[in-house]
Amino acid sequence: MTARTLTCGNKILDLSRPVVMGILNVTPDSFSDGGQLYAGESIDLDKTLHTVESMLRDGADIIDIGGESTRPGASPVSVQQELDRVMPVLQAVNSRFDTLVSVDTSTAQVITEASQSGAHLINDVRALQREGALQAAAASGLPVCLMHMQNQPDTMQTNPVYSDVVGEVLAFLYQRKQVCVDAGIDSEQILFDPGFGFGKTLQHNLVLNSALDRFVDTGHSLLLGVSRKSMIGQLLDSNIDNRLIGSVTMALLMAQSVVRRQDQSEINSGLILRVHDVLETVQALTIWRKINEFGE
Repeated sequence: MTARTLTCGNKILDLSRPVVMGILNVTPDSFSDGGQLYAGESIDLDKTLHTVESMLRDGADIIDIGGESTRPGASPVSVQQELDRVMPVLQAVNSRFDTLVSVDTSTAQVITEASQSGAHLINDVRALQREGALQAAAASGLPVCLMHMQNQPDTMQTNPVYSDVVGEVLAFLYQRKQVCVDAGIDSEQILFDPGFGFGKTLQHNLVLNSALDRFVDTGHSLLLGVSRKSMIGQLLDSNIDNRLIGSVTMALLMAQSVVRRQDQSEINSGLILRVHDVLETVQALTIWRKINEFGE
């Protein structure tokens, strides 16, 4: 099976093994780390760069910069607010470090300016449905991650209902993929994200997790993120400060499921794990990989 790669601007992302995406929320109100990179009302750029340096030292393959909180109940921000948060950080990270940088955005102008400033991947929780986002992503030439979300962040956790959560999520992702392909985006450059916790109950999340093989079977690389989310808290009956072990365990189980499915069916796919706790996730994946190598 040929190793899966993504062409990310001037860089190539090797997806022959699960890779780790470190979360860098430059927001005052994200659910887990909102405001941690702020000094008063402004982003502390030195602290932000130190955080990036730590994540890269801990083994992050990608840094994902987000300037709009999409936690349950969050309200949208203005285009200018998002630009003011994301662009200085993106430019500083690219000038300081030789790493891949993803931008977590749904906004056309942010997509355009980020791609012009050296972003390598567009990660959109709204699957390029905002006005102009599809055209901006196509013009960028960058890989795009399409995520499923029922409703919008301010309402998504208000009694989400599905008749077939796996079938409906897959149908949405396929539909958005076709729209992207019709707009000129290479199918090989499209990733899928089922959207754990975005308009889903715990039961919906568990059903999606048990059906990861069906997402692998699409042939698209997957971006999965459950780090510190409420599903971890519900499973462990723990608050947000006590979800480290649960988050790392879930990431490892997902990696095992995705890789095992590829090995069984010779599907050329890949996996990106989006996490807050880079070091611990990398360590878990390293132990798993070395144990597997020993047994071969």
